[in-house]
Amino acid sequence: MELKLKKPIAFFDLEATGINVSSDRIIEICVLKINPDHTEETFVSRVNPQMPISKEAIEITGIKDEDLKDCPTFAEIAPRLNKFLENCDFGGFNSNKFDIPMLAEEFLRANIDFDMRKRHSVDVQVIYHKLEQRNLTAAYKFYCNKDLTEAHTAMADTKATYEVLKAQLDKYPNDIENDIEKLATFSNQTNCVDFAGRIIYNEKGEEIINFGKYKGVKVEDVFKKEPGYYAWVMNGDFPLYTKKVLTALKLRGAAFNK
Repeated sequence: MELKLKKPIAFFDLEATGINVSSDRIIEICVLKINPDHTEETFVSRVNPQMPISKEAIEITGIKDEDLKDCPTFAEIAPRLNKFLENCDFGGFNSNKFDIPMLAEEFLRANIDFDMRKRHSVDVQVIYHKLEQRNLTAAYKFYCNKDLTEAHTAMADTKATYEVLKAQLDKYPNDIENDIEKLATFSNQTNCVDFAGRIIYNEKGEEIINFGKYKGVKVEDVFKKEPGYYAWVMNGDFPLYTKKVLTALKLRGAAFNK
């Protein structure tokens, strides 16, 4: 079943130096953009992370430090990638927990604004785990009856993710609807405001702190009680996207109190 699209959706997969969203870096990115008329465009690039690749990442991806020494840095490809992703929703496999947060950090590090508020994100892994609970290789075999022979290469994983989502729509017509916004809602397991889950929504839809001594306290109340809290986060080892979200909440509060 082909996706019903109101705007492009970009399926993408990242390989990185490790799994720490804040400190690790992208080493390979592949994007498969599906336009509303179902034409396809791709963006593929290896990236010089300017830091060593972890042993675990080398074992999984097969990409070594020397393979990337002549590749562009993320900052060098960022403007072109940002343009390619303009006005796109996102799709991926475990993308809500890893790929999107990692991409956001890299864009913000390159001084390019990244905002998910106008995008939907469909995480095919979440749909799969809710309905079948397996990994991408098993999902590809189960839904598409194909072997994922080049698993953990960005292009193979990206194409497999796109094919699995289309097959899921065929298999579960009574459980999931062919609508990106509704697929995004179905595949979202969290109530996070930022990717790291440091700020979440409470049952009233209010932003609250989700860690430390102010866990469970509304952000606006924390700002009132401890004016230095914002500066502490800005100077701390927090993800750039968390800082971006907190800054937006602080500015919103300042505008509201004028």
